[in-house]
Amino acid sequence: MPDDRSATATDPSPDHGSVPELLVGLVLSPQIASVLPRDLAASLPGPLGERYPGVRWRVAAAEDRLVVPPADGLDLLEAARDRMLDEDWDLVVVLTDVPLKDGRSPVLTQLSPVHGVGLVSVPALGAVHVGQRVRQSAVRVVGHLLGHDTEDADDAEAQEELVRRARQRAEDLGDRPEDNAVQFTARVLGGNVRLLLGMIRANRPWTLVVRLSRLLALAAATGVLTLVASDLWLLAAAYGPWRLTLLGLLSVGAVTGALVGGARLWERPRRRAEREQVALFNLATAATVAIGVVVFYAAVFALSWLGALLLVDGDVFAAVVGAPVGALEYAKLAWLTATLATVGGALGAGLEDDDAVRAAAYTRSEP
Repeated sequence: MPDDRSATATDPSPDHGSVPELLVGLVLSPQIASVLPRDLAASLPGPLGERYPGVRWRVAAAEDRLVVPPADGLDLLEAARDRMLDEDWDLVVVLTDVPLKDGRSPVLTQLSPVHGVGLVSVPALGAVHVGQRVRQSAVRVVGHLLGHDTEDADDAEAQEELVRRARQRAEDLGDRPEDNAVQFTARVLGGNVRLLLGMIRANRPWTLVVRLSRLLALAAATGVLTLVASDLWLLAAAYGPWRLTLLGLLSVGAVTGALVGGARLWERPRRRAEREQVALFNLATAATVAIGVVVFYAAVFALSWLGALLLVDGDVFAAVVGAPVGALEYAKLAWLTATLATVGGALGAGLEDDDAVRAAAYTRSEP
């Protein structure tokens, strides 16, 4: 069992009944706890309330290394998520002595907005004014986890949106024993739309596929091979928009399913009290992956269209299909090529390392 040191601090501001209350877990690695202020947890609700007004902030501190070294940021994020579920925290910030890296570049923080977990590498803050810098970093991380951008700090609309997300994260759905898994997930989705959108936006799903090199390489190879095949030209000319749309949706679904299933991103709650949080994790992760794959599909379509213009001669194209060709025929050819290339990407997704997929699906780094 880890050696815990727990404390709770509350924001002393009045009129608590009209605002949502969030409980933030602050996990300190024992190796760096001695260099941090002893009243760190008690001192955080004030700065949090000043930076993000409209929310009552409580902070609970625990001393726990979480993982046995050697470990990386992903290991810490997953262990912190488990601790958050065990303690019923709404968010968790981990102050660690582990160096955090994005690829080979050192970073100050790593975040999983989907899971509400943030890591801060205390050694990266330097040796001067460590307490002040830790407080500033923790406050900034909490905002990022709620999808609040630093450039919107003084935007009243952005502050209202943050309060709405905080309220949804703080409120629990009523338990209905008669609900099956589908009904419960539908209730979670209906009651947390804004929170889910904020989690997905904070997770930056459009960057997902860029971090998966094998998927990109296999999709690119598939696209080049199919684009110059004359049989594909005939199929593209014969297919209508409905069939192309259906094929495109199936290819996006295949890659999404391969990533979610292959890397075991879909989770099961360990006990009934975790059902809502795990359902939120699953919905946000699946939506992040799906949006990332759609962005990938759109990029492949654009590249296929340019490739078709460069590689496919108009006269030869017309001779093969037996009819005049124009912009529409080239667009349909690019559409079908993107679909087949994305299916090839599903095979590439199966070759990706599980840790790489999980890191791409729900983590981001901040310098």
